[in-house]
Amino acid sequence: MKLIHAIAVTVLAVGLTACQKPKQVQPEAAPAATTESGAKTSGLGDQSAGAGTSAAGALTPQQQAMAALKDKSKVYFDFDSSEIKAEYQSVVSAHAAYLVKYPAARVRLEGNTDERGSREYNIGLGERRAQAVRKALMLQGAGDKQITTVSYGEERPAAEGHDEAAYAQNRRVDIVQLP
Repeated sequence: MKLIHAIAVTVLAVGLTACQKPKQVQPEAAPAATTESGAKTSGLGDQSAGAGTSAAGALTPQQQAMAALKDKSKVYFDFDSSEIKAEYQSVVSAHAAYLVKYPAARVRLEGNTDERGSREYNIGLGERRAQAVRKALMLQGAGDKQITTVSYGEERPAAEGHDEAAYAQNRRVDIVQLP
């Protein structure tokens, strides 16, 4: 019985020790350095340069570029068409430039349609729209492996309704930046 009691106490002690919060070590301040002009710097600003963000947690240049594209993430189409309208060429070009500048970046092109037409037809039309945007991105230098496509057809409407205004918002390709 004493052996069981001793084992239980030992297990409890080990368990409590394992549950303790680790001590947080404060990093030492970098020594002040002197630039060629004689000005002193703290040396703190250079530590995060390789990490991609500043000490204050600012966005990396790639994250900034991605954020700038958030408002330019839709390409709209005419009824029963997979031809990219001239007014959306700049949207495609902006995403292509981003993909060329950041070869590790990836996007998913989500083809959508309005509710008119059969489910099968709309899946095909959504795919043709996504492929049209894919082709345009690749013609401007984006890599094949950076782009995936999916067609949702009429399954993910951006606007509910049965009028031309709703239909126009649903005939689109969403360009989704992937992590």
